[in-house]
Amino acid sequence: MAKMKAAVFVEPGRIVLDDKPIPDVGPLDALVRITTTTICGTDVHILKGEYPVERGLIIGHEPVGIIDKLGSAVQGFREGQRVIAGAITPGGYSNACLCGHHSQDGGAFGHGWKPAGGWRLGNTIDGCQAEYVLVPDAMTNLAVVPDSLTDEQVLMCPDIMSTGLSGAQSGGVRIGDAVAILAQGPIGLCATVGARLMGATTIIAVDRLPERLAISKRLGADHVIDASEVDPVAEIMRLTDGRGVDVAIEALGTQATFEAALRVLRPGGVLSSLGVYSTDLTIPLSAFAAGLGDHKIITTLCPGGKERMRRLLAVIESGRVDLSMMVTHRFKLDDIERAYDLFSNQRDGVLKVAITP
Repeated sequence: MAKMKAAVFVEPGRIVLDDKPIPDVGPLDALVRITTTTICGTDVHILKGEYPVERGLIIGHEPVGIIDKLGSAVQGFREGQRVIAGAITPGGYSNACLCGHHSQDGGAFGHGWKPAGGWRLGNTIDGCQAEYVLVPDAMTNLAVVPDSLTDEQVLMCPDIMSTGLSGAQSGGVRIGDAVAILAQGPIGLCATVGARLMGATTIIAVDRLPERLAISKRLGADHVIDASEVDPVAEIMRLTDGRGVDVAIEALGTQATFEAALRVLRPGGVLSSLGVYSTDLTIPLSAFAAGLGDHKIITTLCPGGKERMRRLLAVIESGRVDLSMMVTHRFKLDDIERAYDLFSNQRDGVLKVAITP
């Protein structure tokens, strides 16, 4: 059986490069030869044992590549096309999909806190930090990359861009809104972009790293707040003349950022939560206005599927957004253990890494 190199979860604290069989292709599948992929913050949760997956699983859910082989029933694509697939790979026919919640395809929440949803790559099936990945339900999930775009220009589309923009969309950002984005990692930066695309006119970005705040300004933030120097809640309230923001987007997954997002909302405002939380959350009575503030708290799992990917590719191709600046480091697949060490420890100003087999 032909083998490929792949990043495999061994145990908490260990993701290693190993040899795995190249997958067999079922009737509705596509085998994609990976040309570029990346590491996500969720992969770090897996590495640390904070998000449980099966031992021996290939990690990764952000593929850019070339169709190597198509299943016998797949139509509308051809071998040799350059494609992406979303981190979320819905089948299109589950109850969740038919209710319009494609990201939740896969059933109800599992035991404990781990959601099943439509996140399969690198979660419940082998992922794409490898030389090849098997994309299920190819006709629902593959999107052809325009020839004018490079791999690094579209690398954020499968997850980070889709997630970040969905934070603004789920929050219902409107023209003229004031929006605060708490944390400016890759997802928070994309949420900043999303707020601008949705029409917000006062965009406030919060982080502790000056280099990330500088990128926030380049991507559309009107105000940046260094949370290591000032109280971000007080500063956001000052910038909004005490009114608060229409939408607060939480993009880190901590109690502190979640609580701050609640405290800066205007009455009737929306907290759009994107972070992946690894501990229980507490809602403070005063921040929640004792449950009487007409606030909304909404969570979002990264939207996937080929139509979502097509729209994101169209945004990139239009020139309205350039996210390639987020790729700060590049590694070969052979060096992926070193890439994990850099990314998980957030050294050397890393934002996103590009991994090429």
